[in-house]
Amino acid sequence: MDLVEAVTDRCIRRGLAFAGLAVATVMLALSFDLPLALRTGADLSAVVAVVILLVAWRTPHRDLRDSEAWVMLNELAPHPLRGSAKADLQQRLRETLRRRLIWHAERVGILAVALWGLTLASLLPQLL
Repeated sequence: MDLVEAVTDRCIRRGLAFAGLAVATVMLALSFDLPLALRTGADLSAVVAVVILLVAWRTPHRDLRDSEAWVMLNELAPHPLRGSAKADLQQRLRETLRRRLIWHAERVGILAVALWGLTLASLLPQLL
């Protein structure tokens, strides 16, 4: 894994950690009703996945020089970048960020589907 991919993954996962904390907190607050907590977690996870996809869709048109990933790359780069090297790095960062956002959105979507499945499984004893 190269530096650009490592930095983008770290930035994405930091944001997803906060989103996951929010979803887990809401689920914990609704833990008195397990099916409701699971369904809410699934719905909120699906919203997170859609937001990630929207950010990925917008990424190729953004100026990333004020992003967290850009700041981290500038701190970790062994030498300051100038001119065309900055433009090339920004284009590479856009492509990598978009690709990794889509990868993470797929994983969050799988989590949402799993939570919906657990919701149905928790409702099954009530239906029988």
